[in-house]
Amino acid sequence: MSSQDTSGEDRTGCRGLSGERPFCLNDNTMRRILLAAFMSGLAAFPCGADPLVTRPPLSAADKADLDRVSAALNAIHTLEGGFVQIGPEGQIDQGTFYIQKPGRMRFEYAPPSPTLIVSDGSTVAVENTKLNTTDHYPLWTTPLDLILNDDLDLKHKSEVVGVEHQEGQLVIDARSHSRRANGNITLVFSEPGLELKQWSVVDSQGLLTTVSVRNLKRDVNLDPSLFVIAQKNTFTKKED
Repeated sequence: MSSQDTSGEDRTGCRGLSGERPFCLNDNTMRRILLAAFMSGLAAFPCGADPLVTRPPLSAADKADLDRVSAALNAIHTLEGGFVQIGPEGQIDQGTFYIQKPGRMRFEYAPPSPTLIVSDGSTVAVENTKLNTTDHYPLWTTPLDLILNDDLDLKHKSEVVGVEHQEGQLVIDARSHSRRANGNITLVFSEPGLELKQWSVVDSQGLLTTVSVRNLKRDVNLDPSLFVIAQKNTFTKKED
């Protein structure tokens, strides 16, 4: 089974058209999807078939903190805000995001970035307005399938590997999939309000990207058209 983009050009390193294979985080666009995904959750599908790595045991205090964070995130039904993303070479992107649970999300990158990411509840579309391409992925094959639900339970996520308290902050360390031995994702929440302030991701090439969110508005009325994908692919399995 393969996975190429809608233009026919392979840009992901994990080949194939938008079929049902989980995507691999091997380019900037896929990394942006992952970053957006960590607004409220911690899961990604691995590209390889390495054996599972057991996470370190969580203490009772860690589990209690994760329950608090899960409850805070589950209480969010709609969310709007701004974001600033700092890339591995110091490049800065910013924009606005919208979330409506379950399943719907929109990340609008401000010019000159050509990226727009939309989830309509079943499909995730990644549009590049400069290249005039749109890549489509079934929601269940992306991290967003878990993060955009409204029944998150972080203490039972094998991707969560640690919890620590810093001054005025609660920091969750996680790994992008359960085949990693060490964490490569850091999420920072305010204390005691447990508002997500920032997250960082180290990709498979060791490159760090950090996103900070601001001006958050909860339980706002969002226009349903924000989550409409103009053109959708029909997903079919393809043989290699």
